Amino acid sequence: MRVVHETDTGDRPLATDVDVADGIVSQGLGLMFRRSIPDGYGLVFPFSGASKRSLHMLFVPFDIDALWLVDGRVAARKRLSAWTGRGRARADTVVELPAGAAEGVAVGEAVRIDRE
Repeated sequence: MRVVHETDTGDRPLATDVDVADGIVSQGLGLMFRRSIPDGYGLVFPFSGASKRSLHMLFVPFDIDALWLVDGRVAARKRLSAWTGRGRARADTVVELPAGAAEGVAVGEAVRIDRE
């Protein structure tokens, strides 16, 4: 599975090692209690429909980039700070990435989840 940023010059992988948080427990835990995540890692939260989705960084000791997607388009992008970061936006899919991985991704651009 991959998370791919679609650009005018071609596709750019944002994550090639991807986990899916598709249950209540995995979505509730997210990245909590991990010491770090490697470059190329992504955690995808799929939801059944678009609604306001919140993220918090409680018990996450490293910064991350977060993307809120609606129908494969970036609705919001934010860098969340370790321990204290918070974000909220409308989404049907949320993607968490290592800090810096979403550089160059803008609101309105296409990001897809490839289930290879």
